[in-house]
Amino acid sequence: MALEDIRYRRLGYLGLNVTDIAASQAFYEDKVGLKVDEPASDERLFLRCSEKHHDIALYKGSEPGVKRIAWQMESVKALDAVKEHFSEIGIETVAVDDAEMEDLKITHAFRATEPTTGATFEFYVDMAGAPAPFEPTHTKIARLGHVVLTSTDRPATEKFLMDHMNFRVSDRIQNVVSFMRCFPNPYHHSFGVGAGPKVGLNHINFMVTELADVGKGNNRMKKADVPIVYGIGKHPPSESVFLYFLDPDGMTVEYSYGMEEFPEQAPREPREMPPTLDSIDYWGGEPDIRFAKVGELEPLK
Repeated sequence: MALEDIRYRRLGYLGLNVTDIAASQAFYEDKVGLKVDEPASDERLFLRCSEKHHDIALYKGSEPGVKRIAWQMESVKALDAVKEHFSEIGIETVAVDDAEMEDLKITHAFRATEPTTGATFEFYVDMAGAPAPFEPTHTKIARLGHVVLTSTDRPATEKFLMDHMNFRVSDRIQNVVSFMRCFPNPYHHSFGVGAGPKVGLNHINFMVTELADVGKGNNRMKKADVPIVYGIGKHPPSESVFLYFLDPDGMTVEYSYGMEEFPEQAPREPREMPPTLDSIDYWGGEPDIRFAKVGELEPLK
């Protein structure tokens, strides 16, 4: 199969390690606006912001961070294409066993290590739907938007994702970050690669439906003494209005409203923006020192 056979529907879900399941449930449910359908079991909890079974899976761990990043493929053929390609370039793939697939409500799944960061990537075809429609509470969340990792070799990570996973670059801030989309998903980025002195989580994102959701979130977080570490601002690359805040473990979470979408055919070329704060925020804001500081990447086990 060819590289172009590797095609994605979306960023599927994120597995996050947290130190206190109950505290994280309260935060993601009450402050962020996700929904829990069933109690935590075996030190694991599912949350959703969509009609899918889950968008976030929380796991009890000693170090907060990313357990895995899961990509929903367009078809079995697309899944087979990435598995076959990984085998050809010497990357081991590990099948997800039937019991765990049943627990995660997914099909045809395997995992592999992204070699430049050590992050665990999961690839699957389908996920079961939730038992009931998603009904927003205080925030009209549209979807799990993206995840950004920090890499000690940003160009190498970008190159791997392009050359071996068929991702596309939408824009770059020179020497700072690459914004990438899992082709042919249209959103400006479902994955980002930032430059830094150590690998880790930069942030996770939830896209909201109304601009008011960002403003209301800002006030809600302030009233609850949730640390706000960047924003409200507006990103030049994606045209998104943003707000960043910290979860109970100090991991960075973002609300964003609005995002450029790319056509599958004849998209515009990526822009190269200068490495200045003006390339990150039209409105001249600066991130707090705590921004993007917490989040280990769990190796594949």
